[in-house]
Amino acid sequence: MSYGDPNNPYGQPQGQPGYPSQEQGYGAPQQGQPGYGYPQAPAVQQPYGAVPQTMPGTVSGARAMLWVIVGLQVVGAVIFALGAVGLNAAKNDESLKDDSSFQQLVDYSTGKLWALVVFAIAWGVFAAVLATKFNSGGNGVRVTLLVFGIITAVLGLYPFTLIGIVHLVLAILIACFVGGSKGKAWFNRPRY
Repeated sequence: MSYGDPNNPYGQPQGQPGYPSQEQGYGAPQQGQPGYGYPQAPAVQQPYGAVPQTMPGTVSGARAMLWVIVGLQVVGAVIFALGAVGLNAAKNDESLKDDSSFQQLVDYSTGKLWALVVFAIAWGVFAAVLATKFNSGGNGVRVTLLVFGIITAVLGLYPFTLIGIVHLVLAILIACFVGGSKGKAWFNRPRY
């Protein structure tokens, strides 16, 4: 029996893939042919696809929406402060001094309006701090942004229904953009 005989049924098949040719021999490495044993492992990939080098558009949009919320908070604080000052000035008006129901309303409303001024300023500062953390923040900032968006949406629904529609829409978009896959990849990216 000769392995060189092309008509030998027990010999090495000639020219079939997966078998070394006679020129290579059995100990020679095989180029381009799969070996025996365990299959090759796939190449190691980064989680969630490629690591973003620049901020994705949706994440950048969420940051811009946060700055819009900061601006709206400043405008709201000014309006509430002007309302409180106006009501306080009306409280001292001689023609309305005898109206006890108006005086009760003024006393109650000015305190609430000043509390709303403080809340609007605090919420605006919180939004500004979150907006500045987009480049350096990690997953904790992302979770805080999600909570911020959800609480802002809830506040836009209940106490400030008419005024809060813009806040509601912006907050939902912020939560969706930051909570999406691009937001997750951006905030979980490695920082060297």
